[in-house]
Amino acid sequence: MTAIGVPRETFPGERRVALTPKACDALLKVKLGVIVEYAAGLDAGFTDEEYSRHGVRLASRSEVFQAADIIVQARAVGANPDHGQSDLPLLKRGQIVVGFGDPLTALRENQDLAELGVTFFAMELIPRITRAQTMDALSSMASIAGYQAVLMAATVLPRMFPMMMTAAGTITPAKVLILGAGVAGLQAIATARRLGAVVSAYDLRAAVREQIQSLGAKFVVLDIESAEGQGGYAKAMDEAFYQRQRQLLTAVLQEQDVVITTAAVPGKKAPILITAEMAEAMQPGSVIVDIAAERGGNCELTRAGETVVHRGVTILGPTNLPSNKAYHASQMYATNIVNFLKLLVKDGAVNLNLDDEIIRESLVTHQGKVANSRIAALMETLAMPGEGVPRS
Repeated sequence: MTAIGVPRETFPGERRVALTPKACDALLKVKLGVIVEYAAGLDAGFTDEEYSRHGVRLASRSEVFQAADIIVQARAVGANPDHGQSDLPLLKRGQIVVGFGDPLTALRENQDLAELGVTFFAMELIPRITRAQTMDALSSMASIAGYQAVLMAATVLPRMFPMMMTAAGTITPAKVLILGAGVAGLQAIATARRLGAVVSAYDLRAAVREQIQSLGAKFVVLDIESAEGQGGYAKAMDEAFYQRQRQLLTAVLQEQDVVITTAAVPGKKAPILITAEMAEAMQPGSVIVDIAAERGGNCELTRAGETVVHRGVTILGPTNLPSNKAYHASQMYATNIVNFLKLLVKDGAVNLNLDDEIIRESLVTHQGKVANSRIAALMETLAMPGEGVPRS
């Protein structure tokens, strides 16, 4: 019987767990064993007793790594560069690891896993195709981030979001601008609308206009070219493009109470959409929530994990937003993991079918080498002669 291991997350502030008790049920029904580290789900609201009631074996961390054929995590070593290193001695040759791993930037960690003979699947690399929608963990977590960002803005903004008719007069609704209409941006639009704000949104990809408008928001049109890349993601553009974009956005920003930025390009530093000068043009009391803070931020003033107040404008740089809603984040992520494992394991045995696009594209390391051609090429480009790949 193939055994699935769930260690407790060790990244600072990470409260998610890779499998919930209910998700474990789904794996046990297809004859997979599940072993969970003691207290692995506690921070997300799932007790050891719940796991036991669902037929899950509980064990120490070392026992989980020793017994499991497949380790599932929210943050594998690449996405947990400090504490994740301590798990490397626990991994076994031929073992499979599934989780977020920052594979396009954590190149040294990819090499470490390859040298250990570990087969690593990165959830970030699940292709955005119809068949893989139930495994798309990036979209699941982005949806939570968009929701949480609006709540943070509503808490900090010295105004209320909805219009109110009161005996003391009419309270006008807050104006909210969403920059980027991917999954996070669309969820932010929907949440801000539910709170009663007047919402507008801008995206480099003109094709998302209908999605924005369907949620009741105004689509902001700027006189620049579209920048839709492969797979529905925004592609990186040159600096002249971004300079033109900033000039046109400044006039829009001046009218907003809240701006939520969500623009990110996989494996790249987040583009600067709001310069310090642009932020200074906003009204005192305005709020910017930068969802891209972990990737350097879309606002020049953003500091990851910090709140910055600049000339009366508050800039929030939240990190790991899904962890703030760990119960439902774990529930959604566990569903993604279970669906991926059902594809990976057939009749109780691992079936590494590289003809399957989902398996092939999400595979990072296998049989002692980096198996993903895109990542392998990136590692060769960045490695200096006579040196290893630099650590992230």
